[in-house]
Amino acid sequence: MQYSKNFYQIKSNEFIFDSVKNEVDSIGYYNLPSQDTSDIKQYAKKITKKQIAIIGIGGSTLGTYAIYNFLKKSNVYGKSLHFFESTDPMDIKSRISKLDLNDTQFVVISKSGTTIETISIFKYISSLVTIDKSNCTIVSESDSKLTAFANKNNIKTFDIPKNVGGRFSVFSAVGLVPLAMIGVDIDQLLAGANMVKESFFSKGYYYEPTIEKARFLVENKNRFNINVLFSYSSALDGFNKWYIQLWGESLGKINVNDTRQALTPIGLVGPVDQHSFLQLIAEGKRDKTVTFIKIIDFEDDLTIPKSTLDGFEDLDYIDGLKFSSLIDAQANATIQAVQDLKDIPCDVISIDKVDEFNIAKLMYNFQLLTSIVGKFMQINTYDQPGVEAGKIILKKQLQKG
Repeated sequence: MQYSKNFYQIKSNEFIFDSVKNEVDSIGYYNLPSQDTSDIKQYAKKITKKQIAIIGIGGSTLGTYAIYNFLKKSNVYGKSLHFFESTDPMDIKSRISKLDLNDTQFVVISKSGTTIETISIFKYISSLVTIDKSNCTIVSESDSKLTAFANKNNIKTFDIPKNVGGRFSVFSAVGLVPLAMIGVDIDQLLAGANMVKESFFSKGYYYEPTIEKARFLVENKNRFNINVLFSYSSALDGFNKWYIQLWGESLGKINVNDTRQALTPIGLVGPVDQHSFLQLIAEGKRDKTVTFIKIIDFEDDLTIPKSTLDGFEDLDYIDGLKFSSLIDAQANATIQAVQDLKDIPCDVISIDKVDEFNIAKLMYNFQLLTSIVGKFMQINTYDQPGVEAGKIILKKQLQKG
C-alpha cells in the first residue's frame, strides 16, 4: 500500500519558535539591529549636498520610503530624499526636474548589482551629470558589477550581506545610509528594532501576540485569505506599500507538500479609505482580517476653529477639536463598527508617537510576523521564484532587440 497527502500538520508554537531561533544565524535580517553604525554615520556627515536621490526599486527603496514618509511630516530635515524607481519616462523626467543635479548625492542601491530598472535609470542620469566619488554612493553586494564599477571609480560602497534579502533589508545599509544622510537618527531606528527582537526571543511582550496572530492567520487562511492593513495616518502610507511587498513576496509560495499558499495584503489609509474600501469590509464576503494601526500622540495641536462658516451650526460639536483627536475618534468609531459585526477578525496596533524608535518597532515586528507565518506554512519565506521567470523573459526579449 502507498500513501500520499497534499496537506500538512500545523506545528506547535514551541516548534515554530525553535525553528525561527534556529535560523537567526543564517538569515541576516534578524541581527541587523546590533550592527555597528559608526562607518555609516561618519560618511553621512561628510555629505553636504542638499538633495539625496535614491536609485533603486522594491526592497531597495520601499523600507526607506516608509521610514522617511513617516518621519518627514513632523521633522525638519536640512536635506530631502528623492526616489527613482520606475522606468516610466514621464515619471523619470518629472523627478529629475525637481533636482538640482549639481547639488544631488546619488545613492544607487541594488543587491544583485544588475537590476534592470536601477541600472537603466543610473545610465540615463549619468548622461546628464558626471558621476564620480563626489556625488555618488553605491550600496550592493560586495562582488556585484555595481560594486566593481564603484571600486574602479573610487566611489564609496556599502555592503548588503548575502543573507539579507531585499524586502528584509531596511535596517541594513540599504535604509541606514540614505536615512543617515538626511539626518534621521539611525541608532534609534536600530534600538526600536532591537527592543522587539529581544522581547520576542526572550518570550517577553512581543512573543505571544506575534506567534498567536501568525497561528490564527495560517489556521484560517482558506477562510480569511485577505489581510487588510488599515493605517490611520497618511504618514503610514509608505509603510503600507512596504508591507504589501513584504507580505506578498514572502508568503505567496508553494509549500513542502506542493500546495499553493497565499495571504493577500491590502493597504488602506484612514480616514480616506473609509469612503471606499470600508463598505467592502463591512458588507462584503467574509474573507478578510483587518489590522488597524493608530498613532496615540501626533504631537500636533492643529485645531478646527470656531464659527468660521455660516450655515453649519449643526456641526458646532467639532469646533475647537484638535485634528489629532478627530482622526483618533474616526479610527475608534471604525474599529468599533467592525468589532460590532462580530464576524470579522481584527486587531489594533497603537504607535506611541511619530519617531524613529516607534516606526522601527512596527517594521521589525512585521518582519518577525512574516517569518513566523512562513514557518507555519512550511514555505521558504526568503526566496521569490515567481518573480524570476518574468526577469528571464524580459532579458531574452531585450537581448533579441
